[in-house]
Formats: sequence, structure tokens, C-alpha cells
Amino acid sequence: MSSLAVSGDAPASRSGLSIAILAVAAFVIVTTEYLIVGLLPALARDLGISISTAGQLVTLFAFTVMLFGPVLTALLSHVERKRLLVLILLIFAASNALAALAPNVWVLALARFIPALALPVFWGMASETAGQLAGPQRAGRAVSQVYLGISAALLFGIPLGTLAADAIGWRGTFWMLAGLSLAMALALSVFMPTVVQPRRLRLGEQTRILKDARFVAHVLLSVAVFTAMFTAYTYLADMLERIAGVAPAHVGWWLMGFGAIGLVGNWLGGRFVDRSPLGATAGFSLLLGLGMAASVPLAGSPVWLALALAAWGIAYTALFPICQVRVMQSASHAQALAGSLNVSAANAGTGLGAIIGGLVIPQWGLDTVGHVAAGIAALAVLMVAWIARWLSRGPTDGGTGIIVK
Repeated sequence: MSSLAVSGDAPASRSGLSIAILAVAAFVIVTTEYLIVGLLPALARDLGISISTAGQLVTLFAFTVMLFGPVLTALLSHVERKRLLVLILLIFAASNALAALAPNVWVLALARFIPALALPVFWGMASETAGQLAGPQRAGRAVSQVYLGISAALLFGIPLGTLAADAIGWRGTFWMLAGLSLAMALALSVFMPTVVQPRRLRLGEQTRILKDARFVAHVLLSVAVFTAMFTAYTYLADMLERIAGVAPAHVGWWLMGFGAIGLVGNWLGGRFVDRSPLGATAGFSLLLGLGMAASVPLAGSPVWLALALAAWGIAYTALFPICQVRVMQSASHAQALAGSLNVSAANAGTGLGAIIGGLVIPQWGLDTVGHVAAGIAALAVLMVAWIARWLSRGPTDGGTGIIVK
């Protein structure tokens, strides 16, 4: 890791505070992306649009991250980190304020498009900056602290936002995110020291990994996994209301439970991915499919529904770190870009899932979404088998020689 651009190392307390602020900022940034899933029913009612149309706001955000994330991360990789991170948080503050004021779905779409450009850049830079702030001896611990903020957002951002929306409205929830984004920008500008400006790398140097067909296969597998996840998860709040009969005021608590049980999945995913990234992907994709398929048939019983959602939530959360580790380990170099490309793959799957779910609902009904999602999860399991067989043959000409089992 590079040293700090201040005389000597920053005091440990100051670095620790900066890293803690980065973790909270990561929570706000990632919550902004996924929060809208829990707001879809109320948002659709207020703006007078269908739930399928509202779901495409998820698609817009996801596809923007997918298309622009790796390129923007690579192009901005040389910009001084403190300045870049503060600017990103200010962009999020302004965009969330615009979302809170949006008079129609088109303005709201613009308010979602702008932060989607900046999110992958933050995601790619924050962990590296934390490592620089902490120094070589504490870099790993610092990075894990930042990812704790990201994991917390993935687990609790949606249910917390849903509960807040029930209390203060979906517009009030966006105002709350705008205020938090501004507060984090101010905190970083005051407490975070300046770090060494990174060396500029040519885009071509960073993108050579795209010539490795095996790496690309792992990225495509992530697309399939996240498509399965979000074909059903995008509409989970609506499923709980309309199929399970959960009162709108209680949906946030069910989503909170879904996130809480996901902590088990986060632990299991980290445990099994070290043994076999592909095997862990297959196992948890199978569990994901079973949980999604069982949720509707078991919706009439709160106990059985909770068990189905528990299986779903464990697999859902486990697959986030599993896919990230699997893709990064399959890269021969430029691991930061590899991680960013997996984020793009995840968002491609998120967008595709929202589209597929949005098409399924008017055609076959909301109660079929889980089964369609389970079918896509089964496809991901088949892809794992195909990739494992391909990798067992060894590298082809021009391959990297890195085999991930």
C-alpha cells in the first residue's frame, strides 16, 4: 500500500476515524442503490404507475452501473482519493434530494441515473483508500471494516428504508439519505487525511483480462446468479403484501428478518468460498432456487414462509462475497478492475432480473416469479458444471494458467 501524503503516518486514531466514516459512507452509498426495492409498492401508488414500471427504476440504476462502472473506475483511478470520495458523496446528496422532490417517474429516473454513475467508482476506491490510511500492517482489517458497511447496506438498507418510508414516506426516506450523504462528505473533508495520488495506468493495461475467456466465463456466471436473485427479490416486498397478506406497516420487519438471517449466509459464504469458489456458487445457487420456489406455496403459513425466506436469505447473502472472490481469483492481473467488473456483472443481473420479473407479473402473475427465478438459479448451477469441466482441461493458448475450482 502507498503511504499517506502527510509527514509520517497519520495517527492511528485519525486513520481509524476516517475508516469508520468510510464504512458509514459505504453503507449510505449502497443503501441508496438497493433501498428502492422496499419502496416500490408505495412509490408506484404515489406516482400512479404499475409495480412493473416502478421496478424498471432498479433496472436503470443497475444497467448504468454495469455499463459505466469499470470504465469510469479505470479513468478516475489516478484522481486523489479524498477529493474524489467527497465529490461522490456530494453527488449522492444532491441526487437523493432530487429524488425526494421528483414530481413524476421521469425526474425520479434522472435522480437514479446520476448516482449510478458514481457508485461503482466509490465501491472501487473506498477499500483501497482504507488500506492506505491504515498502513500495510493493518490494511486487511481496514478493508474488512469498509466492506462491513457495504454488507450492512445489502442486509439492512432495504428493510430500514422500508420502515422509514412507512413512518415518514418514501420522499422522506430519500431526504434522510441526502442528509446522511452530505454529513459523510463533510466528515471526510474534515477528518480524512490526503493520500498519495495514484500512478496513472493506461486503460489497455487494465483491460487485458477481458481477453481471458475463462475469466469472462466467471463474469457471465455472476450475471446468471444475480439475475436469479433479483428476478424474485426485486418484488419481494410486493409478494409479502399481496400474496402472504403482510400488512404494509409490517413488510419492513419481514425484510429486516430476511437481512438478519443473511448474516448467517455472509459467514457461510466466506467459510465455503475458500474451499471451492465454484462449488460454493453451485451449492448456494441451489439453496437460493429452493427458497424462492417454496416461498409462494408456503405463504399461507407464517412459520413455513419464514423458513423458506430463511433459506432464500442465507443463499442470497452468501452469493455476494462468493461471486466477488470467485471472479477476482480468476483474474491473472488487475484484480481491482476484476472486482469492478464483477460489480458490473452483479448489476447486469440485477437489471435483467427486474426486467424478467416485470414481464412475468402481468403475463403469468406475481405468484410465478419465484418459480421463474428458481429456473434461472438452476441454469446457474448448470453453468458451474460446464465451467468446472472446462477448467479441468487446463489453460488454452493465451490462457492465464489460473484454474479456480
